Amino acid sequence: MSASTRVVDAYMEAFGRTDRPAILACLTDDVEWLIPGVFHMRGKAEFDSQIENDAFVGPPAITVSRHLDHGDVVVTEGSVRAQRRDGGTMDMVFCDVFELRDGRIAKLTSYLMEIRP
Repeated sequence: MSASTRVVDAYMEAFGRTDRPAILACLTDDVEWLIPGVFHMRGKAEFDSQIENDAFVGPPAITVSRHLDHGDVVVTEGSVRAQRRDGGTMDMVFCDVFELRDGRIAKLTSYLMEIRP
């Protein structure tokens, strides 16, 4: 496993625990987070504001199915299950493209799709 993939794994594991300090430690100060059609954020403060969402309770259950690693770019596929505050659950699949710089995540582009029964 490459150093880049290890950083991405640490980030994913921290996100699954909603461990803000551990998540933010994986990021550059000028990190960008883009979910096309939803938002484009820059900087740790903006990123931090989206780690938790008031519509959900507890940490998400994240399952990584695979990583594709090419130097400072890691593509990660997987699924997420999150408990909604209204009592339901949300199931999603994702494909995240991580761009790393100096051993930290500098840009994250997240492609998400909700799976409905």
